[in-house]
Amino acid sequence: MPVHETSAAAPWRDAERPAAERVDALVAELTLEEKIAQLYGIWIAASNDGAEVAPNQNEMTEDVDLDTIAPLGLGQLTRTYGTVPVDPAAGAVSLLRTQQRIVAESRLGIPALAHEECLAGFAAWGATAYPVPLSWGASWSPEIVQEMGERIGADMRKMGVHQGLAPVLDVVRDARWGRVEETIGEDPLLVGTIATAYVKGIESAGVVATLKHFAGYSASKAGRNLAPVSIGRRELNDVILPPFEMAIRESGVRSVMNSYTDLDGVPSAADESLLTGLLRDTWGFDGTVVADYFAIAFLLTQHGVAEDWTDAAHQALKAGIDVELPGRKTFGPDLVAAVREGVVPEALIDRALRRVLAQKIELGLLDGDAGYVPAVLAGRMDAGADEVRGTVDLDPASNRALARRLAEQAIVLLHNDGTLPLRSPRRIAVIGPNGDDPYAVLGCYSFPLHVGIHHPEFGAGIALPTLLDSLRREFPDAEITYAQGTSVDGGERDFDEALAAAREADVVILALGDRAGLFGRGTSGEGCDVADLTLPGAQQELMDAVVAAGTPTVVTLLAGRPYALGSAVTDAAAIVEAFFAGEEGTPALAGVLSGRINPSGRLPVSVPASAGAQPSTYLAVPLARKSGVSNIDPSAAFPFGHGLTYTTFSHTDLEADVSEIATDGTVTVSLRVTNTGDRDGVDVVQLYVHDPVAQTPRPVQRLIGYVRVPLAAGDTVEVRFGVSADLFAYTGRAMERIVDAGEIVLSAGRSSGDLASTVTLRVVGDTRVVDHTRALAPTVAVTSV
Repeated sequence: MPVHETSAAAPWRDAERPAAERVDALVAELTLEEKIAQLYGIWIAASNDGAEVAPNQNEMTEDVDLDTIAPLGLGQLTRTYGTVPVDPAAGAVSLLRTQQRIVAESRLGIPALAHEECLAGFAAWGATAYPVPLSWGASWSPEIVQEMGERIGADMRKMGVHQGLAPVLDVVRDARWGRVEETIGEDPLLVGTIATAYVKGIESAGVVATLKHFAGYSASKAGRNLAPVSIGRRELNDVILPPFEMAIRESGVRSVMNSYTDLDGVPSAADESLLTGLLRDTWGFDGTVVADYFAIAFLLTQHGVAEDWTDAAHQALKAGIDVELPGRKTFGPDLVAAVREGVVPEALIDRALRRVLAQKIELGLLDGDAGYVPAVLAGRMDAGADEVRGTVDLDPASNRALARRLAEQAIVLLHNDGTLPLRSPRRIAVIGPNGDDPYAVLGCYSFPLHVGIHHPEFGAGIALPTLLDSLRREFPDAEITYAQGTSVDGGERDFDEALAAAREADVVILALGDRAGLFGRGTSGEGCDVADLTLPGAQQELMDAVVAAGTPTVVTLLAGRPYALGSAVTDAAAIVEAFFAGEEGTPALAGVLSGRINPSGRLPVSVPASAGAQPSTYLAVPLARKSGVSNIDPSAAFPFGHGLTYTTFSHTDLEADVSEIATDGTVTVSLRVTNTGDRDGVDVVQLYVHDPVAQTPRPVQRLIGYVRVPLAAGDTVEVRFGVSADLFAYTGRAMERIVDAGEIVLSAGRSSGDLASTVTLRVVGDTRVVDHTRALAPTVAVTSV
């Protein structure tokens, strides 16, 4: 479509001019109504049958008359592909026609920015469902996560999508929280490095990544979704904020989404000190801040800090939010009137508008139709939906291969008495609710579960082999039987059939875990919080009964969070953890069980020994650990960083190149890693710090570095970490982040609970205050020996 005639020669259309100059010209030209129209999105239809994606969605999303809205222009289009199942090519035609209408009917012809969810892949019908972020963390591999981000970004961009609402940088503080599956883990360094890699991948494809949820969402009271957060400033500074700092500084991210929650009584959507003072003034972020869906309206309906919709809009704009999503509940006509009446300063509108327009210019949306025409329709812009239907494949073999590689790297072998790998078993009994469920590998934001479940007539849109299917392919000569035993939530129970199958088998594969869903429609996912970490329903009873039957039992967990496993920790033959490993998850899991794949995943979250000892993470100060003055033991059954393989590794010769380090100095820590087993494998070398005496209590162990090390049998490498004293920093008594003098113990090993060797340093010099420019991770080098 040609450039809008009334503005073809306008200065904001001149790509040779500096972006700031183009923005100034456009701000001066837009009317107030047109300005505010650039600051909201429009979600035209939640679904074609009225099913809700979230509670209150229908009441929060007003009926939209595009005839009225289009002439004003539009900031964003909300989830064109991610709302109902639609053939990708037909969806691209629909998106293009909407963009063409906005351009044609608005005075200045500015296209909308289209956004979609991309938490575990592009959330569109037929698109690849990759492992969820908790599996990204379990891979301990920023490299493969960046590759996945590149692939997801490329798929979104070719479909005309400009912004992806991911990744989640919330650090797990309470595993009862339903959104644990959406997080990367319970350690700030792991979360920060993996998330930063994902953002780099998405942004490299020309898609705007969105950091969320800023900040503190995962620390909600009792692990309840959208509950208050009452953490102290030290926990905020030292645990919650560092991943955001790293991503903003190192990834090139261009958008941030606020958290739904409040921090000590101040809702994030209205927190100027957070969204402007810290994010922009201190950290220097210059992108857009978009509201989590309905978050501005929640200032009135959930938090009770706004008098009406306009007051909520005013508070959000003043705090630093630029765009209301998914609709215009608070940024609508009432806001226009409030600005005209002087209640809301127009300067706040202009501030947000400049950021939005600068991003649209950066995306090429003011440079003609190339910025908004989906690349899949290049050369056929006039084609109808029926002409192009079936011509776009969002789940090609290359995507599936990458999804499988990531799944293979993310599966964690927790326990093994030697039963694994399985050596040509004759009779296998597959028991459990996740043994024959194709959806057992998907998280709550995968399209088939997030949206497709409301439209079963469309099918999943992608191939989802069940574990039973994959085991039959992996063990073609075995006799494999299946018994469900119980449902995920305990609604069905038939232990007799399951126990009979177990007794007749040579080995049992017990498939347990979660079913992802939303707002109570699953056992894991947004709004699917739990009271404790007991396996859902009757699964623990089923597991205890099957294990007690005497047949070697391999417990496999297809889950969104860690669970206490009771008797299985000591009595099961083996335990394998697969955190919603995506569409290729079951072939990867079957490969681990057969030994075709040597497992290399490590836990991104601790697996608890007790179902009720929450909240608890490995980042525990001495008082938070087992003691003689409490009868509750919060120790983990399997600690953060834990994972076994089918080979063995030795860590030797840990040493530091200095015995003293200045508070502004560096130290090189090195060790040798040898594959002492008889097959190739991958070790994950982890470096932890212990600060025995500090101004404030410190975690007994805290991860400061890691690296995946592939090693052939018998090979040795030297691993060197270049560690800045900045990595010892913490928030002291004066609420400043400091590096102070004293003893520091560095430990290397295979997990936070398996530290094979240590080296002690003396930090010397004056106490030094550090800021957001400090080192956030060590340098790492691996060389053959």
